[in-house]
Amino acid sequence: MSRFVAYVALCRAILLGRLALTLAAVGVGIRLADDPWQTLGVLLLITVTTCVQVTVLGRWPGVIRWRLGFLVVDAAIMIAVLVLSQGNVAFFCYAAGFAALTGTLLGTLALPLWVADAGLGLAVATHLLRTGGTADSVAAPFVLAFPMMDIVCGYGAAVLTAALARYLDASIATVASAYHSAAASERARLARELHDSVAKTLRGVSFAAVALPTLLRRQPDLAEELASTVSAGADTAIREARELLTGLRKDALDRPFAEHLRQVCRGWTEWSRVPTRLDVSAVEEPTPAVRYELTHILDEALENVARHANATLVQVSLRQRAGRVVLTIQDDGVGFVPPGELTELSSSGSFGIIGMAERAQTVGGSVHVDSLGGSGTTVVAQVPLSATADAASARFGG
Repeated sequence: MSRFVAYVALCRAILLGRLALTLAAVGVGIRLADDPWQTLGVLLLITVTTCVQVTVLGRWPGVIRWRLGFLVVDAAIMIAVLVLSQGNVAFFCYAAGFAALTGTLLGTLALPLWVADAGLGLAVATHLLRTGGTADSVAAPFVLAFPMMDIVCGYGAAVLTAALARYLDASIATVASAYHSAAASERARLARELHDSVAKTLRGVSFAAVALPTLLRRQPDLAEELASTVSAGADTAIREARELLTGLRKDALDRPFAEHLRQVCRGWTEWSRVPTRLDVSAVEEPTPAVRYELTHILDEALENVARHANATLVQVSLRQRAGRVVLTIQDDGVGFVPPGELTELSSSGSFGIIGMAERAQTVGGSVHVDSLGGSGTTVVAQVPLSATADAASARFGG
């Protein structure tokens, strides 16, 4: 389909270029013509037919599929121009445009048409030189060279069309490769999310269920408690699966990332009643993997503010710096004293910040937390714009 559209665009460009060239070439010497009205009639014929052709191609581009029919119509117009103009420069310009059209639509297979076109032009030029008595004049070589331009124009158009076709094929292949890469990245990310949440929970439920028959025979009371644990684990797995599905729907990729962040902040403000201020500079659209992880980092940071900060304002900013996208979440809440290493938070059961750091690492980034008691907290996530989930899969074993 892309190739078809390109061919139509090329044909329209050739038609309009031929019209412009003919008007310029004939218009310059119109005062030297023996019959100016005849010349104006030729120009009117070329203008009207070109406008009709361009209009038809614009409204019904499918007509280009009947290439031979389209060329036959154009050849008929060329003969009409030859008869009406009696072989002046308008004919030679039109013939060159006809050769270019054949090169675009038929490629090098149009060589016989180029030769025939050039032969007709050579016959017309020879006739003009003989009847005008200027066969030995200085102008004769130039007049006889005009028809040779038909072959040059035809071959040039064929080469240009072939190059455009190769470029379109390469572009389509690149887009298809990027699509397949994005799909593979999304599958790897989804597999990682399932492995880190639902799969681990179900594995624990499976182990507990295996132990139930033995405990029922030996320790019925403990078996009853274990059955409750199995039920709770199943409920947890269901909840984690729902959260995962909800997360997959959070980021609409057809919407700019800045607009998506604005919607996230707006929804959180409506829920928490804490105002947010979003500041976004000119940022390239990040990859789907980066969008996904940054969205979850923002969600986790805002949830921490709602739970612990007692803040009155949250400022969120998105910047681009040296090929990296920087997401900053700053609140004016009570703050806390972060440890030297974020991993030390696990000992106190604070896994939210650790989760943000891990999410940034999956796409080649990092998270820095700056906070002091009574002065609020600032979370800065920096991620490369070109990061993909494939790197994450290799880093964490998918």
